[in-house]
Amino acid sequence: MPSMKREAIREFFRRLQEANPEPKTELEYASPYQLLVAVVLSAQATDRSVNLATRKLFAAAPTPEAMVALGDNGVAEHIKTIGLFRNKSKNTVALSRLLLERHAGEVPASREALEALPGVGRKTANVVLNTVFRQPAMAVDTHIFRLANRTGLAPGKDVVEVEKALLRRVPKDYLLDAHHWLILHGRYVCTARKPRCGDCVVRDLCLYRDKTA
Repeated sequence: MPSMKREAIREFFRRLQEANPEPKTELEYASPYQLLVAVVLSAQATDRSVNLATRKLFAAAPTPEAMVALGDNGVAEHIKTIGLFRNKSKNTVALSRLLLERHAGEVPASREALEALPGVGRKTANVVLNTVFRQPAMAVDTHIFRLANRTGLAPGKDVVEVEKALLRRVPKDYLLDAHHWLILHGRYVCTARKPRCGDCVVRDLCLYRDKTA
């Protein structure tokens, strides 16, 4: 797969920024802790389904202390509409307990500390580091992996390779918001089965050969 040229990449992000100057996650949260929990719950689930569940969950348990008090079964009752809910409920309570034990109930700002929490992998840590702490981290999900390879923006054989390529290739002045622009573009325009190329603002920059009408 050919790679997009530097000038084209800058124009790519300039247009995405023009179309959406302040991109944000679609997950609903009122604190860094709630974002962390929401991202953990979003694995193999849609943001919409997570939001429907967390509205009730966070009303009942908005803090790590309240989540631990709610317990595995209590959390499971609130999130049972989400896939893998039993495992996710255990991770949510366990990570809440560790936040209290190790970090005074606060979400840590380091990758190592985040990835030491139950249910928190590299992608989740990157979302939190970028969204909460405004670090230039790149969380590569299926949407971004597909888009990066399809467009030639940052081709790679796996998510870590794509992540590193994006960190190298995205212009620094666009890097903090690049994750949100890419995930939203992949979710609503550069979709998996039938990309909406006719509605795409970066169509002429994209190197995808099988563009739709």
